[in-house]
Amino acid sequence: MDDETDAVVTAARQQMSRQWVPNRFIDLLEAGEVPKGHLRTLAGELYRLVGSDRRSFALLASRFPSPPAGDLFLAMAQGESQALRLLLDFASALGMDEADLTAYEPRPLAQAYPAYLTQTALHGTRSDIALALLANAAESGDQYTRVADALCKRYGFDEQAVGHFRFFADTPQELLDQAAETLRTGLAAGDDSAEAVRTARMVHAYEAAFWRALSEDIVRGRRSADQTRTAENR
Repeated sequence: MDDETDAVVTAARQQMSRQWVPNRFIDLLEAGEVPKGHLRTLAGELYRLVGSDRRSFALLASRFPSPPAGDLFLAMAQGESQALRLLLDFASALGMDEADLTAYEPRPLAQAYPAYLTQTALHGTRSDIALALLANAAESGDQYTRVADALCKRYGFDEQAVGHFRFFADTPQELLDQAAETLRTGLAAGDDSAEAVRTARMVHAYEAAFWRALSEDIVRGRRSADQTRTAENR
């Protein structure tokens, strides 16, 4: 990356670090405290999220067809297609098929992330999503690694079942290089660097909101169960 591109990525990561909070859902997963029903919720939410992201990246590829942006966004759309196929293995391990995933009723706050990505795909610049990918890849990949490891160690899933999470755990260097070049050419063409940093920060916040929406259901259920036991013991 050149100096300007590197400076923008650094600025985005600094803003993200200031809003970092622990991922309660993954903490619970690693402790083996996520009920199986909530794993089905995870599958249903991801099915909606990934399908929406695939359409968003395809839209970006149509808006910015010239390389490197066109190649980047087309590769990202194709990646989401592969992730959807891998998600079916996770769903199958939970006793769900694609009809179950389609029929699943999503939680509004869990779907705020793909909704924001769609908004950005419609109105943002090529630099916005390129920077979001560069700035968020490492942390997001670590979270998916933790999910895959916890599902295997705590819940007995095999590697085929967690292939969806392994896929997102490791962003190919080629894709990161395409994102860096897309960001460089976008900034050189006049894309607003401050808006790109803002988008990266928002993507990071909305991804955290996705996991938080899943954990809140679990915490709420625990609280209700505790209140019930307290009432019964009086």
